[in-house]
Amino acid sequence: MPAPLNLALFCKVVDNYGDIGICWRFARQLRHEHGVAVTLWVDDLATFKRICPGLDTAAEMQYVEDVGVRHWRTQEGSFTPDEVADIVIEFFACNIPEGYIEAMSQREPRPTWLNLEGLTAEEWVEGCHRLPSRHPRLPLTKHFFFPGFTDKTGGLLCEAELESQRRRFMADGAADGAAYRFLASLGVTELERQATKVSLFCYPHAPVAALFGAWRDGGKAVTCLVPEGVAREAVEAFLGRRPAQAGTAHRQGALTVRVLPFVPQPDYDKLLWSCDFNFVRGEDSFVRAQWAVQPFVWHIYPQDENLHHTKLRAFLARYAQALPALEAFSLAWNDALAGAADWPALWTALQAEQDQILAQAEKWREKMQEIGDMTSNLLKFADAIALAAREKQI
Repeated sequence: MPAPLNLALFCKVVDNYGDIGICWRFARQLRHEHGVAVTLWVDDLATFKRICPGLDTAAEMQYVEDVGVRHWRTQEGSFTPDEVADIVIEFFACNIPEGYIEAMSQREPRPTWLNLEGLTAEEWVEGCHRLPSRHPRLPLTKHFFFPGFTDKTGGLLCEAELESQRRRFMADGAADGAAYRFLASLGVTELERQATKVSLFCYPHAPVAALFGAWRDGGKAVTCLVPEGVAREAVEAFLGRRPAQAGTAHRQGALTVRVLPFVPQPDYDKLLWSCDFNFVRGEDSFVRAQWAVQPFVWHIYPQDENLHHTKLRAFLARYAQALPALEAFSLAWNDALAGAADWPALWTALQAEQDQILAQAEKWREKMQEIGDMTSNLLKFADAIALAAREKQI
């Protein structure tokens, strides 16, 4: 029986939980759904542990959920061809060790080398998806693989059973059903559960304090569920300068803010399913919010010269064409809306548009599923590269 395909995935944690969140989901899907032996190289195990509690931050090499995790401490070191995987993936153009690349060039057959790029809705990615790039010195070719929102890209990361899990969770609508039990496990009270429930995951510069003020002074009760450490200054100010520790909750006017612990990834999906609106950031939670089929507002990772605003508008042009309130709120949340933001008016309009957003979310989910999941699409592409290389040698 042939040995299983093995793969090395290199991840440098730049966007806190976004980078490692994507790579961890990707690695588990490769292993559990496709039988690929995965080694995940990660430079920041402390951040990784926040979403993977079973991780040992002191271990150089360990196995978590049958995935190998290697602490990537340095760019130094030498490697043998036998240490090189069949498929080598660098996430978002991180530089893998030169010694490893040298060993790749000596391996027979040579590995399939991919750069898994960041997600964007911009049209230019369709022309760059799958493009080759020859190494300037070694007999190696790297290919660029772009996730995306059209059939000319690699699609979105999504496990095979995710939608059926969501449907079962949402169908359990009993008074003490799945959502009730899950929220209760996080300390959410019955009164808090009956309000409009909002999950909040954003970067520190988000206008959280202004939005809290709109919720507090609004006429409809809002429960904001925020992970520990997110928007710390605004949350602690709302809490009366108390530390924003998990389990802390405070109510002012119509708003209750409850601080949650960081949860494992499967529980984060449940949080998205349980809430009426979700504020998400970066890439990983952004993708999960789309599969949650609930209204969401995206806080995009900031870039110099406001290049992230171009990416935001490109996505909104695809997703929110007939949703003016969602578009306006999203632009304001990312400081891309002309003029001062009127948060009470923006929030009221967003709530009024909720039914239309839900309808669009379902249509979007069906459209994304037709493209196929990113992991399966990537493996098909890697197989095609390997086949072409074998045929060239014959």
